[in-house]
Amino acid sequence: MLKINHLSKTYPNGVRALRDVSLEIPTGMFGLLGPNGAGKSTLMRTIATLQEADEGTVTFGDIDVLKQKDELRKILGYLPQEFGVYAKISAEMMLDHFALLKGIVHSQKRREIVDRLLKMTNLHEVRRRNLGTFSGGMKQRFGIAQALLGDPQLIIVDEPTAGLDPEERNRFLNLLGEIGENVVVILSTHIVADVAELCSRMAIISEGQLRLTGDPRTVMDSLQGKIWCKAIDKGELNVHRRDFTVISSRWFGGRLIIHVLSDTPLDRGFAPVEADLEDVYFATLKQRPAASAAA
Repeated sequence: MLKINHLSKTYPNGVRALRDVSLEIPTGMFGLLGPNGAGKSTLMRTIATLQEADEGTVTFGDIDVLKQKDELRKILGYLPQEFGVYAKISAEMMLDHFALLKGIVHSQKRREIVDRLLKMTNLHEVRRRNLGTFSGGMKQRFGIAQALLGDPQLIIVDEPTAGLDPEERNRFLNLLGEIGENVVVILSTHIVADVAELCSRMAIISEGQLRLTGDPRTVMDSLQGKIWCKAIDKGELNVHRRDFTVISSRWFGGRLIIHVLSDTPLDRGFAPVEADLEDVYFATLKQRPAASAAA
């Protein structure tokens, strides 16, 4: 269990990246949702011992994460949002080098581990290709391979599917799902579908504050019967925003489809729709103060 208590961080430029964040993350896939600039990466970097917090505590089992950084790093796998690779080195050689840095010094054992991880991430057939020839999805899978070195108990992946095509995204999410059965995996993202498909627990963060926690099914159930949709012309959007709580809008078939949050039935052409996690996400960001849903 990863426990975060009253964590706060303000940068020298005055930006309050985290504001009294408290959260418990059990074994399994945990989704951290939020818009760009919400504080997700700051929280992930703090848990990963890459930056200090101003206030609060983080513990993982018996490890005080903020004070025992080296102990946490021994059992941590981390795939940052920006994961660079050496373009002219093969995947096999690079992973072997990372394994050596991780402390796996016995050459035969290291070779076996590298071979196993390349097979797990479906990169074994291209193991001798230079990393510079890899697609975005292949580089992300290589990133997961290096994060799995040393059999980590805590794995953090920050915006892992941004920029991937649908096929690579599905392959990557399937890989994460398999990994997350026996360890704590934190998936930090702004892509709602990633969390809906993978995670048994989730949280939404915005402006450095925790806005909602729970499991996806429970938080979706909390909005059933409260989401209404309607197709409108673009020029009608401001009027509907004035009269209703419009939580999202998107183009479909040349018209603008709006979703509205309302506890009571709506007329004027609205139709009820089943709430999904995207509705929960936008409704949470729209509303203040923070909401919470028990699992």
